[in-house]
Amino acid sequence: MKRATRCVAIKASSVLLLAGFASGTLVAGSGTAATADEPRRAPAPCTSTQVVANSAQPTGSAQVRITVTNKGTKPCVLNGFPTVALAGQGSPDKNKPLQVIRVGKSGPVQLAAGGRASAQLTFTPVLGEADGYCASGADPFVAPSMVVGVAGGRYQLAPSDGGEFALCGTTVRATAFRG
Repeated sequence: MKRATRCVAIKASSVLLLAGFASGTLVAGSGTAATADEPRRAPAPCTSTQVVANSAQPTGSAQVRITVTNKGTKPCVLNGFPTVALAGQGSPDKNKPLQVIRVGKSGPVQLAAGGRASAQLTFTPVLGEADGYCASGADPFVAPSMVVGVAGGRYQLAPSDGGEFALCGTTVRATAFRG
């Protein structure tokens, strides 16, 4: 009987020792566990001082991909659709604003430092050769650059292929920015 009591006492003390060790570890580690449970802050919205639009790449006869890069040192969130205007070589303030028809849904795009997002622009195409014409009968509009509004800034871009932007009408279809 003494032997059985001693075994139970050893087992009980071992369990208590392990329980104490485990609780001590949890208490000692509680400082790191508290920081792991804190909610992470979402990156701030992108600003015009943090991002730059530096690419207008033609992807078809009436389509252009606009690329935005986070040149900042911290991540930011880009959301929405670009604004678009056609312009000459002069000031971005002297431009012809276009009505943007939004295509698809917009969602937040997290841009890491150096990260990129793009939006697709589709113009009503100019038909025919050389001078071209519009199916509506209106005169085509041709411009050497466009002004794209993103994150509160305006960026004047020329087509990356050295051509010009040509369209019929005063609208452009644009997708939301995607990462």
